[in-house]
Amino acid sequence: MCAQRSPEAGRRGWRGPALAAGAALAALALGLAGGVLGARLAAAPDPTGACDVAEVAPRVLPTIVTISATGAGSGTGSGAILTEDGAVVTNDHVITPAVPDGRIEVILADGERLPAELVGRDPQTDLAVLNVEPGRALPTIELAGSDDVAIGEPVVALGAPLGLSSTVTAGIVSATGRSVTVPTGEGGTTVLTGAIQTDASINPGNSGGALVDCDGRLVGVNTAISTVPDSAGQPVGGSVGIGFAVPVGTVRAITDELLEHGRVEHPSFGMTVSALPPSAAARLGVPPGLVVTGLTDGGSAQAAGLRVGDLITSLDGQAAPTDSTLAHVVVHAADGDEVEVDVLRDGRSRQVTVTLR
Repeated sequence: MCAQRSPEAGRRGWRGPALAAGAALAALALGLAGGVLGARLAAAPDPTGACDVAEVAPRVLPTIVTISATGAGSGTGSGAILTEDGAVVTNDHVITPAVPDGRIEVILADGERLPAELVGRDPQTDLAVLNVEPGRALPTIELAGSDDVAIGEPVVALGAPLGLSSTVTAGIVSATGRSVTVPTGEGGTTVLTGAIQTDASINPGNSGGALVDCDGRLVGVNTAISTVPDSAGQPVGGSVGIGFAVPVGTVRAITDELLEHGRVEHPSFGMTVSALPPSAAARLGVPPGLVVTGLTDGGSAQAAGLRVGDLITSLDGQAAPTDSTLAHVVVHAADGDEVEVDVLRDGRSRQVTVTLR
């Protein structure tokens, strides 16, 4: 499928199999179908600061698949095999064309085509898990132990850009902790929180594929790319060296939930907010933050005593919170978690504890 879009680098748009992002414009990375081959090894970076891709690729490629989804629409993307018995992680926007009554097919490394069933999906994090029944043990990708990747660390991206299976590109981690606003497969937007930014070439078709370290361990799921708009403001071309991957910590948490329960239930603050940026806050003589514009009756925020008109100046310990701050807390929170919120009301500061549910 595609690569999504973000509010970080400017105004862009997103289009079918190659979505684009806002501030840097991220586009979802989808493409055409194909096969994959290889076998996987551990490798250290060479003295130039790059992975030994010739060793990483054959170790990891057997764990990478191409995915075709057809239904009301059609799309293709990539995935990575999580378990020997056929669990595959991909992006939610890759399989959206087949929801609810379409067909999903997975093409393994050796070219074998297998029908796939949807185990569960989470549009909020743009992740989904499929299941295939290969009749044999499949090679599986190893997940890195944490999200602790370093800026400048070499990485390798694997997938099927434009349907070209077994494609491998290399680059570095350009930034970490990005909050990237992207379109969902069914319309609307979501925020990729804590995303890894990389300059490894990612194009339509790479969505759902693996971003790995020099030991071949999954550090992220490739999801979105930035694109450059044409004179009409429409995204054009492929990779411009700004791609985004869902970090492995999120991948592990969401796929575990999907495999166990078939769904993910994110808690809610039960409120709507509007950002008050620093420039506007300076004119008003107040701190930047989020203005509460609506409350759900009986929701978490209302129960904690928040009111419409409150200015949230700190959220979960982060000053000057933004929409992305709020989204990050929700994605990573569990039911019953308590979040400290500092608000400014009628010129006076106060702190409330919101219990998410």
